[in-house]
Amino acid sequence: MSIEAEALLQEAKESIEAAQNYRSELQHRVQGLDLARQQIKGSATQTRAVLVQHFQELQGTVSRLLEERLAALLLEVDAIEQDSIRPLDDCQKLIEQGVSMADELLREGEAALHCGVGEKDDKLVSFTKKALQIQLDSLPEVPSLAEVSCLSAQLDDSLLPAVKGRICTHGSVASHPPVQIDELVERPGGVLVRWCKVDDDFAAQGYRLQFRRSTSIHFEDAYVGQDSEYLVLHLDPYTEYLFRVCARGDGCQEWSPWSVPQTACTTLAPHEWSPGNEEYSLSSRRDIALRNDSPLCGARVLYSQAPTYCCRQTLTFRIISAGQPDKRDSVGVCVDRRNGQDSLQRDQAVCITTSGAVFVNSKEMTNQLPAISTGSAVTFDMEAVNVFPVNINNIDRASVKLRVTIGSGSREVVFDWLLDQACEGLFFGCSFTHPGWKVFVF
Repeated sequence: MSIEAEALLQEAKESIEAAQNYRSELQHRVQGLDLARQQIKGSATQTRAVLVQHFQELQGTVSRLLEERLAALLLEVDAIEQDSIRPLDDCQKLIEQGVSMADELLREGEAALHCGVGEKDDKLVSFTKKALQIQLDSLPEVPSLAEVSCLSAQLDDSLLPAVKGRICTHGSVASHPPVQIDELVERPGGVLVRWCKVDDDFAAQGYRLQFRRSTSIHFEDAYVGQDSEYLVLHLDPYTEYLFRVCARGDGCQEWSPWSVPQTACTTLAPHEWSPGNEEYSLSSRRDIALRNDSPLCGARVLYSQAPTYCCRQTLTFRIISAGQPDKRDSVGVCVDRRNGQDSLQRDQAVCITTSGAVFVNSKEMTNQLPAISTGSAVTFDMEAVNVFPVNINNIDRASVKLRVTIGSGSREVVFDWLLDQACEGLFFGCSFTHPGWKVFVF
């Protein structure tokens, strides 16, 4: 085959490969369009259902409230009517009694006038006495129309326009939520969630983060505050979780629409303290350690269950409660676990003491951080900056230099830590001489 033919064949193969890649990319974009279409249609269906349910509930509530108010007003009319009629009924009874007595008196007077001459004087005397007893000049007082009740209904004509105005502006439909999840980063036993505003005109005064298992239907709150990131802990490894976030606008009470739910999981085992050290009590999740007040019976250093801390991660020690400080107290990371030690201030370890001193391979640095107390948070960040081969006892190994950043309060120190050999993970530990110290690691 000539050179020209081989060149054409090679060019044809490259064109075929490019066409295959092009078709694959187009198919991938079609899948993206399908997902986008599903999101639009699914969110539209859900929004319709939410709107219908909300307005049906609102309509039912408003109708019930109007019926209850009407019934209360009618009862009030009935009560006023009865209270106002009762004195008139009493007055009418008095008048009817007077009319009856007057009729009877008239009959007796007519009879006295028409009786015989022998009985006439006696009848007239009896009639006169009875007429004086009745007090014909005493009449019951009848109230004037101005003195009795005249019921009427007072209705506020401004209610309907106000309600109409509120109804006409009640609710809204948003095509895009003002905040979206920007990044999901797995952490040991958790996921770090970061979010950001996508609407520049939206002034957020707070955020709300929720999560749920992918197999569940109910979200639960993970964080409410003003930060734009949060580490969700106590998640099961290799289990998918859905995360969503919303915001509250400046001066508003209601929350904005939820962001598009994002799925994430962690494959990293959670940070746990090692059980079995009688001088420390552990929480059920083994992420909180409490220095006991029992007599010293063993090593005062508590290590992690496994070397779960890796470079490019942030390890945090949060002091929940503090005891009496001691110069040997410290929290930090180390290459290995060494039994019988009373402090982390040793070789192959970096740590910070409760007084804020920083030790690297048992040597104290000149830089110092703030002292540790209740509520303090100490962070360790490490990054491999150089790896080079070394020969120890005729054995070739890879030595590594780590760039270490320790932060406490508003200050931090940065230094290089040289290890004899590379390691996939590091242990963490703490050492406290006196009881009362309680530390949470994450």
